[in-house]
Amino acid sequence: MDAPSQCPVIDFLANPANHGGVPVERIDTHISTLFLAGDRVFKLKKAVRLSFLDFTTLTARRDACEAELTINRRTAPDLYLRVVAITREADGTLAFDGAGPAEEWVVAMHRFDQATLFDRMIESGGLNTDLIDGLTDAVAACHANAPIRRDKGGRAEIARVIDSNSEALRACVPAILDEAEIKALDAATRSALDRLSPLLERRREAGLVRACHGDLHLGNICLVEGRPTLFDAIEFSENLSCIDLFYDLAFLLMDLNHRGQRALACRVMNRYLDRTGDYDGTAALPLFLSLRAAIRAMVLATSAAATTDTPVRERQGAEAKAYLAAARAYLVPPPPRLVAVGGLSGSGKSRLGRDLAPLLGVPGAVVVRSDAVRKQLLGVAPDCRLGPESYNEAVTDRTYRTMVETCAHLLAAGVPVIADAVFAKPEQRATIEAIATTVALPFTGFWLEVAPEIAAARIVQRRPDVSDATPEVLSRQLTYSTGPIAWARIDSGQDKPATLAAARILLGL
Repeated sequence: MDAPSQCPVIDFLANPANHGGVPVERIDTHISTLFLAGDRVFKLKKAVRLSFLDFTTLTARRDACEAELTINRRTAPDLYLRVVAITREADGTLAFDGAGPAEEWVVAMHRFDQATLFDRMIESGGLNTDLIDGLTDAVAACHANAPIRRDKGGRAEIARVIDSNSEALRACVPAILDEAEIKALDAATRSALDRLSPLLERRREAGLVRACHGDLHLGNICLVEGRPTLFDAIEFSENLSCIDLFYDLAFLLMDLNHRGQRALACRVMNRYLDRTGDYDGTAALPLFLSLRAAIRAMVLATSAAATTDTPVRERQGAEAKAYLAAARAYLVPPPPRLVAVGGLSGSGKSRLGRDLAPLLGVPGAVVVRSDAVRKQLLGVAPDCRLGPESYNEAVTDRTYRTMVETCAHLLAAGVPVIADAVFAKPEQRATIEAIATTVALPFTGFWLEVAPEIAAARIVQRRPDVSDATPEVLSRQLTYSTGPIAWARIDSGQDKPATLAAARILLGL
């Protein structure tokens, strides 16, 4: 229902005559009304007061428009154009940026094809790995450039989220949800928070709580000139947007998982880690994923409880229960284990590691690649090509030590890990194996074997990747003395599904 004070402005924005005669499409959310006309969108803030915002005054709505423009131009400068005043002219009519006093404020945006929204592309089958990789890079860049907020986040903020959401979920009992389910989730969530509080505080102090997007689901991502673009970031509540980087990422991962895109979610997580090196954050992912799913359950259950439309009530209620079940499941992550994938360049190590990762629980195993670790240590971007001096014995030894330390840290935090490296030396294989076996965790080592000519052809045909391997590098590797190899040998010269199937059998998957 439109606020009476805004009705004249709404009528003005909905009138095609005020947009050059083109048809106007209206879209409503719980806090905004959007008017789509030609190549423009005008976004009006509704004059509402909710628990997390107050748009009941014109000044508040103007400030919110200006904040939305500033915040979203960080990631979508081509979409967010300017703040426009709807003015009351001397003759009593309304105008865009006229000479009279402002009656309302709106955000003017460039209109994009809604078929390029990522939630719609998943439904249409158009969301491929190239777009997912581009999206991940956009998220990593957004996080790298986001202002640090040490005054936000940490244990206190997550506790507030749990308190608020649990209260809202209980309000939906017994009409929509089961009280026992909510109590069980609340207890498990608080237990996870107690366990992770030191980590959350360390991350806050380390500057990993930042002014993030805050609402990073697939419906807030689109294509602009073919580039994945984040838009509609939260501008109205710093409590919702100034959060741990992994809590921001968790919404995207949860959304992908809930839509049945488990492999894509795992791909996002691991590409993000390759680009950021923020492996510590993965220990908090079960809690963060659970919170994101629980909040979705609350939103749907609240809507279901409020509607008198029986089919809508039943549909939303069922969705809320599914999200609630997912929230509980996220808090029971798979037990940690270590898988090491070794072999010469072109043998298919990275492909096998990437394909195995989503099979080792949700959100999947963390793939620690020596190629990515090397570039993180040298402070260069993953796609930066390194010279021979970056592959000398000293740098390589440091890379392997760091990779082993990272794997050990992740395992200690309860995260399943896949280590991806050549592992040509017996001592390298022994060291990586020992970090699992010494703490009685399952270990499986794979050694991939392929004919040199096949490996060389793969390297030549390889798409841009973090690896710097060339046929010349392979030629040098072929002279290595690898010593006795006790790991399970897999013929990776066969097709990729066959290689994966062989590994799955050996892992009991």
